[in-house]
Amino acid sequence: MSAVKVAIFMGSISDRDTMQPCSDLLTKLGIPHAFTVSSAHRTPERTAKLVKDLEAEGCQIFICAAGLAAHLAGAVAAKTIKPVLGVPICGSALGGMDALLATVQMPPGFPVGTLALDKVGAKNAAWMAAQILALHDDKIAEKIYQARREFVEAVEQAAAELESA
Repeated sequence: MSAVKVAIFMGSISDRDTMQPCSDLLTKLGIPHAFTVSSAHRTPERTAKLVKDLEAEGCQIFICAAGLAAHLAGAVAAKTIKPVLGVPICGSALGGMDALLATVQMPPGFPVGTLALDKVGAKNAAWMAAQILALHDDKIAEKIYQARREFVEAVEQAAAELESA
């Protein structure tokens, strides 16, 4: 197996169902990745060690998903200059607004590319990671182009079926 190119961190195992589509899409695109739990608050040393070790092994992009205070992406951004993509998770009565604001409000010099909430954000984090890697990998770029063609075909087919009904 190739070296891990993307790491997916979740703040809690309860986020697994939300982030599974991210892992599934990276697998479908043939992008080697790690998928684990690490908390900015409960396991800050583990988070820092994971970033250091994965980066040393060639990891290029970190995807971080967390709810509530959602400091995981910021904690990772503090430890690397590699791209960090944040996926805010709905985990409170605030409907994810707390996680969204915590993920998007980063100090200058420590950016986090913030995606949409929950599963849509998880899928788009995988697509964004793939697009970043595709800057220097023609095989991944072709897989993205093929997926885009399939999206177009699916819409055209749906339109044709609706219009002929």
